[in-house]
Parts: sequence; structure tokens; C-alpha cells
Amino acid sequence: MNIAVLFILFFFVISVLIGIQAKKGKEMNLEQWSVGGRGMGALLIFLLSAGEMYTTFTFLGASGSAYGEGGSIFSIVTYGCLATVISYWTFPAIWRYAKKHQLVSQSDFFVKKYQSPYLGVLVAVIGVIACTCYLVLQLGYIVFATSYGAISSTAAIWVGAIGVTIFVMVSGIHGSARTAILKDILILGIIVFLGVYFPMHYYGGLQPMYEAIEQVKPNFTILPDQGMSVSWYISTVVLSSIGFYMWPHGFSPIYAASSEKALRKNAILMPLYQLILLFAFFVGFAAILQTPGLKGSDADLILLQLSKQDFDPWFVGLIGGTGVLAALVPCSMLLMSISTLLSKNIYSVFTPSATEKQIAKLVKYMVPLISLIGIYLTFQGGNTLFSLALIAYNFITQLAPAFFASLMKNNFVTKHGAFAGIITGGVIVSIMELGNIKIGQLFPYLPQAIKDLNVGIIALFVNIAVLVVVSLLTKNFTYTHQDTDDLETSKLEQKI
Repeated sequence: MNIAVLFILFFFVISVLIGIQAKKGKEMNLEQWSVGGRGMGALLIFLLSAGEMYTTFTFLGASGSAYGEGGSIFSIVTYGCLATVISYWTFPAIWRYAKKHQLVSQSDFFVKKYQSPYLGVLVAVIGVIACTCYLVLQLGYIVFATSYGAISSTAAIWVGAIGVTIFVMVSGIHGSARTAILKDILILGIIVFLGVYFPMHYYGGLQPMYEAIEQVKPNFTILPDQGMSVSWYISTVVLSSIGFYMWPHGFSPIYAASSEKALRKNAILMPLYQLILLFAFFVGFAAILQTPGLKGSDADLILLQLSKQDFDPWFVGLIGGTGVLAALVPCSMLLMSISTLLSKNIYSVFTPSATEKQIAKLVKYMVPLISLIGIYLTFQGGNTLFSLALIAYNFITQLAPAFFASLMKNNFVTKHGAFAGIITGGVIVSIMELGNIKIGQLFPYLPQAIKDLNVGIIALFVNIAVLVVVSLLTKNFTYTHQDTDDLETSKLEQKI
């Protein structure tokens, strides 16, 4: 057993112990387990939000995508910053409503706003599908690569899944929040160091690095004229900034906050976390001329490959341990969200006799089952982290029109309209993404700028059109319930 393996195992054990210890002194009912008793301050909310949104992709996918995709990767920094601006206005409104009605899941929000448990089922199903895509993390491959093959990928995946399952079942969101503290400190230190070291080591600085890349691969670091062009960039940024916080596990930190002020502080601080991505990009760009020719998912491991070439095994082990944490925290949040949606928002709807106590037990018992499904999907392999992220974003963003409409002071959208819009957008995204169908294939005579649009934005426009039309047709015999007192106090809704 080499020193790298010892470092990886050390951080894995520490993270699990931290997660289990977080339960101490707390009665783990459903509210404590899923939303931390709604008592987390600004710092924990910031770390938890960063921990769930900046994941294995930050650690591996960002550098791998810069290596393979070039200038288009900067869309991530752009939409991440815009999303936090949106969160500054929407999070307090969500928090007030959730506290008033004791909501614990994203689906609960839609159920209460539209007074439709079956709309909640639809939202839950979409959330489960999108979160399962994201659950296919590269945890086993991180450990395998950094341990110099001493730990097989199969064993690593099983051990990682078992560890996170244990502390999620025991401590819930408390374990995720405590583990996120260690994870963010390590990611910050390592990514910044590597992002500075590799350009300096191989090229003498950032400018010489970009000049060298430009000589060998002209225009690689800017947007191309076709494909991931300017129109693709703009549509992707708009789509992803709207959908950034549409993830089911993105609602948990909102519900867990102690106050509106904590959420606004989180929105102000979160763009600073985007700077970490820039250093990950620098690693990917530095590798272009040093390790050429990698394709697909192999490019996701470029950070690890460069590190193994330049550093001793103990430091590679430190990177591997950090990678484990980068996967464990969001994986734990995803497990909690999926299990809550399946138990509370799907099972309970079709089994109305189930008590709150029974649902609380079922939520925890669902965690190991979901872990097994995640393991199976991970073994099936997959595409690059960047492409997986884009597909999942396109799908989950179809919830956005109904969500933002629900925040309006006078919401004209009916539950039928919300249902029809979400279904339509989801079907379009599924057909085009799974069939790898591009707009240019369907309409070859359109201008290139339109053909390059992200397919998710097209689905979103159709979603909105269907939502409006169906709502207008059904408004005479449908009453969409709204809590007037809550809406009146919302600054966002007053502005709308």
C-alpha cells in the first residue's frame, strides 16, 4: 500500500466520522434530517451550497472541459454568477413560504403553490431523473487514478457509496454541512495552487501559455463560428443561470437557513467561489500541449495525470482525498433529495394512509437503495462530465417557468398549465438529447446562429408557450391557490 492510498483512506474515514458525529445532540426527525431544523447560519449555508453545486466537476470536469472544449468552458463562470443574482431575490421568498408551511422538499413547494399533489409527483419524478444523472459521479475513478491502481475502481465505488450511505442515514444534512467545511478548504488550496503552478512550471506564466496554445491551436481559447458559438454561449448561459437552483438538492440549504439575511449573504459571497473554476481551467489549458490527444472521459482525468507526472505520491494522495470529499458532499445531498422525493412526494401520494413517522423511516431506508442504483449507473460508464452536466441542466430547467410564475403576486398559471409546460419541455429535451438531434438537422435552412442554440432553450420557449395557452384555457374552472399574506411580504413579488 503506497502513501497515496493512505492519504485517500484517511480523508475518506475522516469525512465519514465527521458526518456521523454531526448527529450528536439532535433528534433526527424528518425536519432535522432533511433541512437541519431550519437553523443554519450564513457560513454553513454558504459552505453547503458551494459543497453541493461545486462538485467533482469543479475538481475534474472543469479542467478536462477546458482541455477538450476551449473557450466555451467560460460559460460556466458566467451562468454561475448570474444564478447567484437571481438567488438574492428568490431565496428569501422561498424561505418564508417554506417556513410558513413547513416544507422539506422542492416538490412540496410546487404542491403547496398549485394545490396539486400530482403536479408534485411530476416535479419529483423529474427531480429524481436529473439528480440520478448527477449522482453518476466519478468517485471510483478519482480514487483508482490517484492510488496508482492500488485500489480498483470497483472497490473504490463500493466503499465510497457505503461510506456516504452510512453518514447520510445517520446525520442527514448535518453531516453534509460539516463535511463541506473540510472539503471546501482543501479544494480551495489545491485548485489555486495547481492553477498557478502548472502555467508557471511549463510556460513561465499565463500569457506565455495562451500564446503557445494559440500557435499550435489557433482560436482554440475563443468561441468558434459554428457549434459552441456565440449564440450557443448566450443560450446556454441564460438556460443554466435560470436552472442553476432548480435542482431538488438546491432547495435543502434554502429551507435549512436560519433567516433571510443568511441567504442574502450567501448570494453575495457565492460568486467568489466561481474564481476557483478559473484556476481549474488554467490546469486544463496547461495540459493541452503537455499531454495532447486525450478524448472524451479520458480528458476529465487530465488534472490527475499532470499531477502524477510532477508530484510525489503523497501529494497525489492529498489530491485524491480532496477528490473523495468533492464527490461525497454533493452525493450525500443528492441521496437525501432523491429519497425524500420518492418517499414523501411520490409514495405518500399513492399511499395516503402513510403516517409522517412511517414516511420519515422510509426516507432513510430509501438511501441504500438509491446508492445501489447509482453504483449500477456508474459501472455503465458514460459521457464526459461536461456533457452530462449540460443534459441534466437542460432537463431540470423545465421546472423554471412554473416556479417563477408561482412567485408572482397574481399568478395566472394553473396547475394544468404548469403540468403541460413541464411535460412538453421535458419530452422535447429528452428526444433531442437522447437522440443527439440538433436544430440544424431539423431545420437546415435556418441561420447558423439559430442552429447553434442550446436545445434546452428551445424546449424552454415551447414550455412557456404551452404553459400560457393551457393556463388561459383552464383558468375559468381552475383556481390556483395562493397565500396572499405571504406574497404581500415578498420583495421579489412586489417588484414583479
